[in-house]
Amino acid sequence: MTVYLDHAASSPMRPEGLAAMLPFLGERYGNPSGSHALARAARAAIEDARDVMADALGCAPGEVVFTSGGTEADNLAVTGAAAGVRVCSAVEHHAVLRPVEALGGHTVGVDDRGLVDVDALDATAAFVSVMLANNETGVVQDLDAVRARVPGAVLHTDAVAAFCWRDIAREASAADLISVSAHKFGGPMGVGALVVRDRVTLTPLLRGGGQERERRSGTHNVAGIVGMAAAAAATVRTRADEVARLGALRDRLAAGVTAAVPGVVVTAADAPRTAGTLHLRVDGVESEALVFALDELGVCASAGSACASGALEPSHVLAAMGVDATSARGALRLSLGWSTTAADVDAALVAIPKAIENLRARSS
Repeated sequence: MTVYLDHAASSPMRPEGLAAMLPFLGERYGNPSGSHALARAARAAIEDARDVMADALGCAPGEVVFTSGGTEADNLAVTGAAAGVRVCSAVEHHAVLRPVEALGGHTVGVDDRGLVDVDALDATAAFVSVMLANNETGVVQDLDAVRARVPGAVLHTDAVAAFCWRDIAREASAADLISVSAHKFGGPMGVGALVVRDRVTLTPLLRGGGQERERRSGTHNVAGIVGMAAAAAATVRTRADEVARLGALRDRLAAGVTAAVPGVVVTAADAPRTAGTLHLRVDGVESEALVFALDELGVCASAGSACASGALEPSHVLAAMGVDATSARGALRLSLGWSTTAADVDAALVAIPKAIENLRARSS
């Protein structure tokens, strides 16, 4: 039995998303930029998907720009939306941090719970990016408070880690730009979207055929786009029930591990967090060794951001929260999702203490 507790890295495809994609991987192969019947059918499917994504994200259909995923959406937002000073939180995904740094921008700190120091935001900044939910810890930010601090800035939020758990249409309504990625909520890899409010002028990263109203050229990934929309619709439809179900399972997992194993701390335990994310810091073990030991026991987990796996340095998110390097080296992220069951949690509650005990015994 494989216990998959790495939904924050990538969630299994939802059946609705896979079923929506299949025709466009076979007989419905038209290029949506063409004029014949097959092309028109593909274009109609994209526009139907655009309507679904707009409803899910709280914007007009024409404000949805399809991308190759969250990284492209973030890069397009940071580089294309504003000239002038760019600011982001110190706990952003590297898809935001690195372009902000490359363009001479700077970061603003967070407290020990991972919450952004809103008062420290530069009120004169042209562009501000604060993620709605953190991909490592699950900590949720108050975007309305950010907007109130920087009323004149173009405000971007990376909502990639939030879509499964939060009402994006409501909680990100203050944002001018919103990034999402399909494979985080049961859609396919390699497709995402960026909301670009009509009030924002966007300079494209990709130029060519002029697709997406000249904001993102390139032949559309029709199968990916329709799969993303179907997965998004299923996520929105079931979100309230899943948040309650998975939040309870997450809390049972946290309580069971901390009760069974001494020296385990839940990161940001008193901060608002997404229901499916449990970030732990385990004394006396190294993250990579623990992830490997769990894998041998049939549990899929991660040390933090999947995009930074293999990195030797401690998480920049934990460093920004003031977590010391020794504690950060024992980080473990357990993330639940739509396919997680109570049996998965039961199995994890057996495997995790065993893996930690074995590693500590080897190092003693």
